[in-house]
Order: sequence, then C-alpha cells, then structure tokens
Amino acid sequence: MKKLFIRLAKLLGFEIVDQNQFSSPTLDRELNEDLSTINEKSIILPLGEVKISRKVKSILIVIRMNTEVEIWDQNKKRLFEQPKIEYSYRSIKSLINSINFCQTKYPKIKIKSLIIDDNSKDENLARIKELIENKNIEIVSLNHDNYKTVIKEQKSKETFSNLASLMSSFEIAKDQSEDLIFFVEDDYLHFEPMLEEMIASYERITSQLKKDIFMCPSDYPYLYMNNEKTNILIGNKRHWRTVDKTLCTFLTSKDLLNKYWENFRKTCLDRNDPFERYINEIYKNEICISPLKSLSLHLTNINSSYGLSPFIDYKKIWDENK
Repeated sequence: MKKLFIRLAKLLGFEIVDQNQFSSPTLDRELNEDLSTINEKSIILPLGEVKISRKVKSILIVIRMNTEVEIWDQNKKRLFEQPKIEYSYRSIKSLINSINFCQTKYPKIKIKSLIIDDNSKDENLARIKELIENKNIEIVSLNHDNYKTVIKEQKSKETFSNLASLMSSFEIAKDQSEDLIFFVEDDYLHFEPMLEEMIASYERITSQLKKDIFMCPSDYPYLYMNNEKTNILIGNKRHWRTVDKTLCTFLTSKDLLNKYWENFRKTCLDRNDPFERYINEIYKNEICISPLKSLSLHLTNINSSYGLSPFIDYKKIWDENK
C-alpha cells in the first residue's frame, strides 16, 4: 500500500515528506539534500514547492578586465596590497571554479564567457591566457577609438577607459545574449556555489514574482549604513534581500537590458555622480536583490563602504585562488 501511495503521489505531482525518517520517498532523497530540480521545481523545507515558470536557458558572462589600474578613481591600496594583476587573476580563477561547479550541476544550461581586456601588458595577458586555456572563454580587446566620439571628454584616461569598457560590455551583451547576462568586474572573488545559487534562486524568485529581476552577488557594507527598509526573500540555499543600489557587477535578463537600454547607455556617456546613478534609477521600478551572506567579495580598500562583505574569511578565499 505504501508503494502504491508513493507511485500515485508521483503521478499526481505531489511530494511526500517522511519526517520520521527525515526523507522524501517520492524524491528518493534525504531532506538535507538538494530537493529542487532546475527548470522544473524549487523545493525548500518547510516552505514547500514552487513550480518553475521562468526557466533559465542560458547565461552570458561578460568580464571587464584591467590588470594595471590599482583602484580606479581612488588613491588607495586594496586589501592585501598586491599588484592589480593578482586580483584579476584570482577573480577569474574563482569565477572559472564557480562556472565549472554550476555546469556539473546544471549541464543543460548554456554558459558562455568572455573577457573585455583594457590594454593589459603582454606578460599580464599571457598569464590570463594560460589560466583560461581550454576553458571556452574568449578575450576581446577594448578599442578606445570606437568611443572617442561617443563618450564625453574625461579628466583622466582611466575614467574614459572605465566608461568605454562598460559601454562595450553592455553592447556585447545586447548583441550576443539570449537569456541571462552577468556583468562582472575583475576585482571580485567568487565562492564556488555562486553561479549555481544565482541561477537556481533566479528561477525560484522570478517564478514567484512573475517578472524578471536584477541580482547582485555581493553583500556590500554600505547596505547597512542607513536605516532603509528591505524585504527578505528565500532563494535556493540562502536568504536574499531587496536593495536599491549596486555597483557594476550584477546579473539580469536580456529583456530588462533592452527595456532600460537608455539607462545603461547614459551610465557610460559621462562620469556620473554616483557612477551607477542611471542603473540605480532602474531599481525604482524593478526588483534587485543581494545575498545574505555574500556569494562574491569585492576586494577594495578595507575601509571602503563599497567593499568587504561582513562575516567572511578573506584570507582563506584569497589563498585558495592563487
């Protein structure tokens, strides 16, 4: 009778929880295992099941890399005070690890990655090329000349380069993306489950909300400096909170990129104050969320409000990505 009941529950699309054995006989899994199935259903104990209506098909990862500039627009040293190439290298290495982890769990989701390189020295570029060899990651060289008549004249070459690489990343995403887009700067370290959590949480939360969203992988300290109201959402394996500000590392959909293209474009035409002014304007109309705790770490100066996420062993993850 028990076997017949389990079969009937499966046929009807129900899951059974055996709290005595702490297992699900319909899923044939322990309850402390991953109960969700990508593109089908998200199951969180004890909240139950969310049918996935917004399925992720692919993700384009666009990495902006500058291996020379220590901290753009600041005269400060980063945490660990290493040459910038060390941050770029470890950032991309940690991202590759996260991509590989995600592809192992979700092999049907198409992941494409490319790096927009802003005039790296030959020795730095050679080191990155060795790192990404056989990793299916393309390197695109930034051509400043393409933007000299588009971007306003800036006070420094570094500011112009930053705006040009950002505009290039948006243009490439608009042209090449099919579904999700992940814009990434090269001074973030990523935990291995980062991409898996973002994709699975994106599916769950957008299926509940019935709309696409923005996601930031970092839990920035400035989010705790003002007494601003926030909503807490349940993702795949952690909590997420609504936010109304990000930097230029975030994930969204091609549909939202097209919908707010003018905001993305205006972000790159001049050095705005704050820099992300027009991107943050989007969050007045669209939902943006960041994780608790952080999935990616922004390695800036230790005192920066835009930098180090709380409750993280920074030395450990830094050393793991040598």
